[in-house]
Amino acid sequence: MRSLLLQVIAVTTINLKSIAQRLWLSLSTVVAVALVVIVLLAFLAMANGFQRTLAGSGSEDIAIFLRGGSQAEINSTVARDQVRLIEDAPGIARGGDGKPLISPELYVVVDGVKRSSQTKANLPLRGIGEQGVALRKGITISEGRMFNRGANEIVVGKGLLKEFEGFEPGKTVAFATSRWTVVGTFEAEGSVFESEIWADLPVVQSLFNRPNFVQTVRVRLENPSLAALKSYNDNDPRLKLDVKTEAAYFADQAGQTTDLIQNLGWPLAIAMALGALAGALNTMYSSVAARAVEIATLRAIGFGGFPAFVGTLVESLVLASIGGLIGAAATWAIFDGLTASTLGGNFTQVVFAFQLTPALIWQGVLLALAVGLIGGLFPAIRAARMPIVAGLYA
Repeated sequence: MRSLLLQVIAVTTINLKSIAQRLWLSLSTVVAVALVVIVLLAFLAMANGFQRTLAGSGSEDIAIFLRGGSQAEINSTVARDQVRLIEDAPGIARGGDGKPLISPELYVVVDGVKRSSQTKANLPLRGIGEQGVALRKGITISEGRMFNRGANEIVVGKGLLKEFEGFEPGKTVAFATSRWTVVGTFEAEGSVFESEIWADLPVVQSLFNRPNFVQTVRVRLENPSLAALKSYNDNDPRLKLDVKTEAAYFADQAGQTTDLIQNLGWPLAIAMALGALAGALNTMYSSVAARAVEIATLRAIGFGGFPAFVGTLVESLVLASIGGLIGAAATWAIFDGLTASTLGGNFTQVVFAFQLTPALIWQGVLLALAVGLIGGLFPAIRAARMPIVAGLYA
């Protein structure tokens, strides 16, 4: 056993030292694997960043009412009479003035222009009630001030301002048939709310001709349980709305788009991996051919076929590992923290940052190792089975 181990170490060392003799061929395999890993990790970092942005937006102590069967705010309607019924529901926390902590909200789509491409995109304009800011965590005005009630004024999320032009404080923008003044920028701890524009609810209702309806109603719960609120909603035929925690709502929204991004990323990465696999096979077969005399000589002096098999396979895995690590490092340098925007569940742009984690990097490295394993397996078998005479003749 010790003799076999020494043979494996000796042959593997020889193989690795001979990589320099096939530098350009080996380098092509490393680059191909690195590109595969970059593509995969870029998509995974995108999906992870989008999911974290939405998932981090929800709270367990906030409940959202939507029309029954609505999957997103854009498809929901809640009538004014239903809002009044919700105000009297049990389980809703109340402020110091005894009023329920509730925010009826109207969510409409307006146009914006991307800074990077100068193309138009859908942006969310949200009309919020008096408690709208208080029902969200970590909201701070970073520049300017909050809008005044009853005025055509808006505040813009930090993320949206970064990706779209024309929303700097002091500027005027046109929505619907009216002009609005941007009076401030707000931050929301990197949540999805930073992708929104906020205005006074009655003003949005009036100017968008929706005086008697909102789309969602947010309420703060007395405790994390929805039991009392759901029972009240289900037992009153005038309501029959869907009610869920804000955390559950955003988890549903994140899941749909995240799955779509991952379903695009993995097939593309696998398709590219097949190309990298062809390159790895070519490299390793060339490696075995170039060392045919060397392998035959070792076999002639008593080395077995197994050390040749292991040495060739290790060489392939090392090249793939180097490619995987280079790809992971390049993805981290280029994409980690990169800000982008994409369509969310409400058919409006959600601004988010790519986020690469150790778990995602490990997935990329595993794919690289799979390419190296498969790409080196058959050449390794060939090296192990090479006849001594044929090798010496070569």
